[in-house]
Amino acid sequence: MLDYISSRPLVNGESPREGYRSSARKTGAAELSASVVHGQSERYKKSLLVKQGEPVMKNRILLLEDDISLIDGLQYSLKKNGFELVIARTVNEAMGFIAKNQYDLLLLDVTLPDGTGFMVCERVRKSGNQVPIIFLTASDEEVNVIRGLDSGGDDYITKPFKLGELCSRIRALLRRTGAAKPSQLTTLGYGDISIDLLGSRVLLKGNPLELTSAEYRLLCLLVRNAGRVVTRNVILNELWDGTGDFVDDNTLSVYIRRLREKVEDDPSYPEHLITVRGFGYRWREVAE
Repeated sequence: MLDYISSRPLVNGESPREGYRSSARKTGAAELSASVVHGQSERYKKSLLVKQGEPVMKNRILLLEDDISLIDGLQYSLKKNGFELVIARTVNEAMGFIAKNQYDLLLLDVTLPDGTGFMVCERVRKSGNQVPIIFLTASDEEVNVIRGLDSGGDDYITKPFKLGELCSRIRALLRRTGAAKPSQLTTLGYGDISIDLLGSRVLLKGNPLELTSAEYRLLCLLVRNAGRVVTRNVILNELWDGTGDFVDDNTLSVYIRRLREKVEDDPSYPEHLITVRGFGYRWREVAE
């Protein structure tokens, strides 16, 4: 994990991390984006691209779920986000798939007709398989969360959940476990905005935008999840790869404000970058 120490003298009893946060607020978000995020921009761009001539490889996910309506939504969203999805509706069916195939991640519902997702997770871990596992649970009660994590799960998300948030959590977990595979996308487009991932260039209504590294990565995340709410925590985890503790909410608000100044005709009344109070932000399409 990266660490950053402030160059100013520390106050008595103040930790280096606290010194960094205080200094970052005084220095300003522009300098922070240049110093902290610049070194990650190339890794971020590479994570979105696949080299010419290489076969496109998708992360393969096994979904264990018996709710047909939820399966339909997950199948559409996950495939749209570049994942290959295999569906099992019972514990026995899931265990049969796992025994014969390899997966990059498991999405496990907790309550199934013939058992629980906890059972699947425990069996997988006892076999020595360290595949990343996310639980889909209808309850966020502490006892269920603890059982899921103690059985070997890596993360959980409570129903009902936003599909965009789930996809972001999947990508973050795949990165942390080293299972992420390059995307086939070379451009992102939605409405009047177009992003060239190869050249790291952004066009709004045909006009180029000058963005910092942090602003560029934030915009890519929002456009990739256009029409869906992206929470503040997901933004921090996605952009800073687990080092989000070093960027507080105030700094993120500065990034949002400065991005709006560049993409909105009137930043006080945004049409693209919409705040969903209490949750996060959503990128809305505006026709050319």
